[in-house]
Amino acid sequence: MDVGADEFEQSLPLLQELVLGADFVGLDIEFTGLRSNLSGPQQISLFDLPSEWYLKTRQSVQQFTICQIGLSMFSSVEGESNKYVAHSCNFFLFPTTFGILDSEFSFQASSVQFLNQYGFDYNKFLKNGIPYMNEEQEKKIKHSILTGNWRVRSSLDKDQIKVVIDKVTRWLDLAEEGDWMTLPGITGFQAFEVQLVLRKALPDIWTVMRDQGVTVKKVSKQHRWYLENTSCDRESCWKEKILLSARGFSVFFQMLVKAQKPLVGHNMMMDLLHLHEKFFRPLPESYDEFKLNIHSLFPVLIDTKNVTKDIWKEVNFPRVSNLSEVYEVLN
Repeated sequence: MDVGADEFEQSLPLLQELVLGADFVGLDIEFTGLRSNLSGPQQISLFDLPSEWYLKTRQSVQQFTICQIGLSMFSSVEGESNKYVAHSCNFFLFPTTFGILDSEFSFQASSVQFLNQYGFDYNKFLKNGIPYMNEEQEKKIKHSILTGNWRVRSSLDKDQIKVVIDKVTRWLDLAEEGDWMTLPGITGFQAFEVQLVLRKALPDIWTVMRDQGVTVKKVSKQHRWYLENTSCDRESCWKEKILLSARGFSVFFQMLVKAQKPLVGHNMMMDLLHLHEKFFRPLPESYDEFKLNIHSLFPVLIDTKNVTKDIWKEVNFPRVSNLSEVYEVLN
């Protein structure tokens, strides 16, 4: 199942149920690049200590971003030994662009070529990627939203915002109190952003988020005051909703951490570095601190590449470690 920003929030209850019912979770992540072109002593070496490899790789993790996360939730079949049902999801991600948040990242030609070879859909990544942020970014955006100091960024750029305001203003000139119009195709936290801008700019309208887009209604100033001070249309409630939508995939990441299920991957060190950097906290300089953090998030980590190498020592198993080769041997 492919999951983008349009489907993400309504999928959360099902995803939480699958994670809580799983025996273990399989993970694979795709990036816009793997490793920076470091020179001289900064180049990765076979003779690097783990701590040296970590410091060099940390720079690459900060330079590139995640474009897709594949997760498979494996649940054992009751009464049948060694049989599992797998529920697999591909999450397309794109960094949150809201308020003060506007990330920069690079593409690496070889990574783009690799993803193209396997049919990766860049439109889903760029146009419908689920937003996300780490704890440090969340603190900044939360402070910004709760203090009212947020400002429009590229989630809906200023030209688009201007077009929306012009469209609503022209409609208002001819509309009567109680009339309404719909702005189609605006969803997620972008819909909250549009509504905040419109409500701030136009005192005689009210907005509601619908499945088909944002609905704008012409109201009297007295009715507007009433709507602003009732139920979940109070500003404080709105701000919590905005933050929840802007957090995006980070909400699900916290569900995954809380579930404490074994996390299984193949050659997954780079995956773990990105999970820490993108959803938890910026990577520390200390390799030991990183290890403490990642094991507090996911106490049981199983890397099938390491498992394969252990098998070499114990049984007559071909010396392969590439995942597709391992699959062929085991199959």
